[in-house]
Amino acid sequence: MTKKISLHDFQSYLAARLAGTGNQSAAGLLGIQAGANDYWLLDLADSGEIVPLTPLTTVPLTRPWFAGIANIRGNLYSAVDFSAFLGKEATPQNASSRLLLIGTRHGSNAALLVTRMIGLRNVEALNCEAPDPTAPAWAPEAYTDNEGRRWKKLKVRELLADEAFMDIGV
Repeated sequence: MTKKISLHDFQSYLAARLAGTGNQSAAGLLGIQAGANDYWLLDLADSGEIVPLTPLTTVPLTRPWFAGIANIRGNLYSAVDFSAFLGKEATPQNASSRLLLIGTRHGSNAALLVTRMIGLRNVEALNCEAPDPTAPAWAPEAYTDNEGRRWKKLKVRELLADEAFMDIGV
């Protein structure tokens, strides 16, 4: 009888395999879209699980970018509307919206509400831009692709350590 594994275990296995190769360019980056025109890259090992948008329970007296609490298989996750957190328009909650569970690996049940998942990206197909000294510590790198889209690289650990990200109360 074959052993059944969960999707989360399979994603962890794939991330470990990709991280173990030492070749991040072989699709070691996950592309997401936040808002209308913000494109982000995350290391696949840090990206966490991707789940369809579930009903979110709103929390009073929180910042407008705090989308609410999501119950994912019995575990509660704080969901941040990533586009709104960036000071842009709120993410529409529709069939293409996703929750990216980013904090589990780092000991935090945090999720990002994103407009859509773009898929795996090859960093060798991107052009590195000059560093932006005004960029936050969790987004120091930027790239452009052959279609002219600008991609920023999200450092999950640094985002979770950012006081502004963790301060949801008004």
